[in-house]
Amino acid sequence: MASAFRAFLNSPVGPKTTHFWGPVANWGFVAAGLADMNKPPEMISGNMTAAMCVYSALFMRFAWMVQPRNYLLLACHASNETVQLYQLSRWAKGNGYLSEKKEEAASK
Repeated sequence: MASAFRAFLNSPVGPKTTHFWGPVANWGFVAAGLADMNKPPEMISGNMTAAMCVYSALFMRFAWMVQPRNYLLLACHASNETVQLYQLSRWAKGNGYLSEKKEEAASK
């Protein structure tokens, strides 16, 4: 067990590298998005949420392409992408962007 921990500690994606601490810090975005789920949709910034979606999508690709592959960063940004897309859908519904088709179908 000690040798496995030592191998992780000294690995190219271990806690002695930015490949570890960058994703750990980025989990704060996920936590903030989860905390914001209880807030009303009127408080969501559509521009910022869309920017976070683009940011996480780009960094998911980066995490997959970088050598060695950074699965911790990939998981972090996949989680953030999911949370931010949900927040974006809440914002869109709150502003009437996703309910227009239902209203048009009801009026016909």
